[in-house]
Amino acid sequence: MEALNNFLLWIDGFLGSAAYFPFILLGVGLFFSLYLGFPQVRYFRHAWRVLAGKFDRKDSQGDTSHFQALSTALSGTVGTGNIGGVALAIFLGGPAAIFWMWMTAFLGMTTKFVEVTLSHKYRVKTEDGTMAGGPMYYMDRRLNMKWLAVIFAIATIVSSFGTGNMPQINNIAQSMEQTFAIDPIWTGAILSILLAMVIIGGIKRIAAVTSKIVPIMGIVYVIGSLSVIFFNIDNIGSSFVSIFSDAFTGSAAAGGFLGASFAYAFNRGVNRGLFSNEAGQGSAPIAHASAKAKDPVAEGLVSILEPFLDTILICTLTGLVILSSGVWTEKFENNFARSDLDFVVGEYNDVDSEDRQELYKYLNGISDTEITRYSGTLQVVDGQAQTNGEITILHARSVAEDVRFVIAGEDAYNGQVRIENGNLIKEDIQVVGKSLVHSAALTSLAFANGYFGDYGQYIIPITLLMFAFSTAIAWSYYGDRAVVYLVGQKGVMPYRILYVAGFFWASFADTTLVWTASAVAIVLMTLPNLLGMILLHREMKSTVKSYWKDFGDADKKK
Repeated sequence: MEALNNFLLWIDGFLGSAAYFPFILLGVGLFFSLYLGFPQVRYFRHAWRVLAGKFDRKDSQGDTSHFQALSTALSGTVGTGNIGGVALAIFLGGPAAIFWMWMTAFLGMTTKFVEVTLSHKYRVKTEDGTMAGGPMYYMDRRLNMKWLAVIFAIATIVSSFGTGNMPQINNIAQSMEQTFAIDPIWTGAILSILLAMVIIGGIKRIAAVTSKIVPIMGIVYVIGSLSVIFFNIDNIGSSFVSIFSDAFTGSAAAGGFLGASFAYAFNRGVNRGLFSNEAGQGSAPIAHASAKAKDPVAEGLVSILEPFLDTILICTLTGLVILSSGVWTEKFENNFARSDLDFVVGEYNDVDSEDRQELYKYLNGISDTEITRYSGTLQVVDGQAQTNGEITILHARSVAEDVRFVIAGEDAYNGQVRIENGNLIKEDIQVVGKSLVHSAALTSLAFANGYFGDYGQYIIPITLLMFAFSTAIAWSYYGDRAVVYLVGQKGVMPYRILYVAGFFWASFADTTLVWTASAVAIVLMTLPNLLGMILLHREMKSTVKSYWKDFGDADKKK
């Protein structure tokens, strides 16, 4: 698993983690915002009226209402990215990452408007009478670039597992185990059965389920978030200050958090912002293609609301909960994930300023650090490594404390362990101790610091269950529309079976590996979609002008 994770990280180094990717993603959003006159601001009020059905026509073709399409798309975006993803962004990049999530969302509102409008415009009716759309259809039918459409469709199928499937159940199972001590394999088994029951019914059943889940989960999560924010109201001001003051400098060290460079905070904020709202990824247009709308721009306007609700509202609440509670800088007892575990040469601590500086450079990939990874043999007595001040154990980007080596989760280990290039080799040993935590576990700890006290931590597994499960439902639809494009209706059932099987497997897979795989899959969808959008920028502008001409200036201002 470590080797696979390292391989995926190597690939991600050329994709989502590469220096160029955030600039491409934000650049496309900025270009269209300027080119179309900031539609996310000018048309924001009108988008709500379209959503409410003020301009619906009875002769519009489609399978779902505006609200159902938006609910399906939101269920695909409002998931672990809002709970575990925000926590991961803060864990990696500090408070500054939140600022860049906001920027990604603001510009993403326009990106979403463009991709949904174009995809809805070139949707088709399938063999079974339902609508199918998405970037692969405008790439094929308008750009005559079938090769690009095929790449996008294949990437969509891969991403349905890496974005909508594996990270969702993994976070649900992790949260259920931590809070209720439920074995992940049982969580995976039960939810896999429920998932199969929903997705077999197709888009109409999916839309019916998500349109009920999304409002409920939103209300529960907002109430829970506000209970923590108001409880820690004295820290809200300083939280906002840290978000803005560190935005262009990187986040400073605080507690067990050893700091993050600007490049790290910027990249992780944009990357997690994309994972949260998926603007530019090309996924949401597949859901919106099912909507009953006479004009594609109308559905594009509805999609403007997605990044606003998903990132600017929900992710901001999560970020403020984590920052105001202070848990992001604290170390907690936890089981160490192998992929987050690192053995380095020398004795370092996070109290000494010089040590902190060296650790900061090492963790942020700054080349002039003196820290090197350890290779050799450690003697372990009664679970305690005899390091003699020669080795420091790092876990989750922090100096680990009270480290113990155990067998089967309980018995202290005695003997030798081999370390190669900072990695623990012996498979049957588990390492436990205190360190920073991330993903859903961090958010869950933050929710225990509010008016509900320890009971607050139960909000996360409950809302995460709804958030993540609805995301898995929506992404199964995205994947099967891509399958329909590639091989026709005959491929849908085999895909759904494989989708459910992958969902079950990921319930007990390593968290870090799953997140890494999802990061790679996201970019494999995004780059072809952004290219197609840019190639059709003139058509997009003329399509929008035509909409307002037909609609009339008077109605535009209502």
